[in-house]
Amino acid sequence: MPHQNLLLTFSYLEALVRFRLQQDIPSANAPQVETAPKPPSFDLQDDAPFTQFVLDNRLTADELAVLIMGLAPHVYPHFFDAVISEYLPAGGDFPAFGGVKGANHRGTIPTGETALYLLAGSNLQRRFALQELFSSSHFFAREKVLYLEETKRGEPAMSGKLILDPDYVDLFTIGKVALPHLSTNFPAQHLSTELEWEDLVLNEQTMGQIRELEAWVKHHQTLLYGWGMYRSLKPGYRALFYGPPGTGKTLTATLLGKYTGKEVFKIDLSMVISKYIGETEKNLANLFDKAQNKDWILFFDEADAIFGKRTSVRDAHDKYANQEVAYLLQRIELYPGLTILASNFKDNIDEAFTRRFQSIIFFPIPRPQERLAIWRQAFPQTIQFGDKVKFEEIAHRYELTGSQIMNIVQYTCIAALDNGNPTVSLEELERGIKREFTKEGKVI
Repeated sequence: MPHQNLLLTFSYLEALVRFRLQQDIPSANAPQVETAPKPPSFDLQDDAPFTQFVLDNRLTADELAVLIMGLAPHVYPHFFDAVISEYLPAGGDFPAFGGVKGANHRGTIPTGETALYLLAGSNLQRRFALQELFSSSHFFAREKVLYLEETKRGEPAMSGKLILDPDYVDLFTIGKVALPHLSTNFPAQHLSTELEWEDLVLNEQTMGQIRELEAWVKHHQTLLYGWGMYRSLKPGYRALFYGPPGTGKTLTATLLGKYTGKEVFKIDLSMVISKYIGETEKNLANLFDKAQNKDWILFFDEADAIFGKRTSVRDAHDKYANQEVAYLLQRIELYPGLTILASNFKDNIDEAFTRRFQSIIFFPIPRPQERLAIWRQAFPQTIQFGDKVKFEEIAHRYELTGSQIMNIVQYTCIAALDNGNPTVSLEELERGIKREFTKEGKVI
């Protein structure tokens, strides 16, 4: 039965709450729990994500109890209140239990104090030992699973809300982690494509370097942990894609994700960079914290905006701008996945970053033979061509990027549809080419 173990664990938590409350607030109307309940024996046939997480991480009884406390308000908003009301039917406050109310949530949200009370009661030594569950060294914190909300200065740390990361709430309830949407808290857009590697036309040298990058994404976990290289190699991989706009940098990053089963996120630097001191670092911290254990590919397009060369310090603005670059360098080096920076010019990137790239890959304007391949595979099969259309000549005559060629293809296909004639003439192609050159102030 799916979620059987999750249901058993909620029953265990309910019994734990009853056991602890009846010791301090005896009630004849509430079910009696004579001894401290034991964690449930899991049904190994239950393959739900919750079961797999508990088994894979070999959670202790205390860890299991704290985990289910963090999940309870997301599944049963009234969970704690329903049991407490049996012992306090007239209402009232019971400070020993801990717990807080949310801004919108009407039920009790457990705190660190709740966990200590339910698991240790007034046993001081055990209460101190349990605080290790919320330390930065515990895997709950290291893996961004569960943590206590920071409290106001002067208030007990254990009075912070017990927060289960939203990704794990999704995983344990709906069975999968929903991808984050572009927002101020997550300034990145998810990239996907219906194209294949065969649709990407690059020169042999560039494509060879991309294949090396693909191999790292596929095998880096084995390299680091299967072969024990984590002791001598940094966990992540940093690559620079540089070259003129429209030469395939973004598509390459997206295809790398598609063929290695990794999610790709394009960072919106306009939402990251702030004129207010410390805000840029805060935005970057939110981004990297969210991505830290997801093995995502992070793609920084037009990276010059934040990864550009540091300046000599003439005023406070220069000082803080340089601090932003230094902070970003530190976070990228700590990120265990693939980070790709894209720029039109290699020399625009600060040397401190350049020295740390494992790959620096040039995306040049396509050569005639590559432009010919793009022209030939770009049009839909329903399109026919006039007698004067010779793609070999067009490819040699006009120096265009892949992006520009696709703009021309779209322009001529729309014209064909509007004319009710699926034939594209040389004149229409040249009009489309002229439009692209005009955009850049060039003439044919």
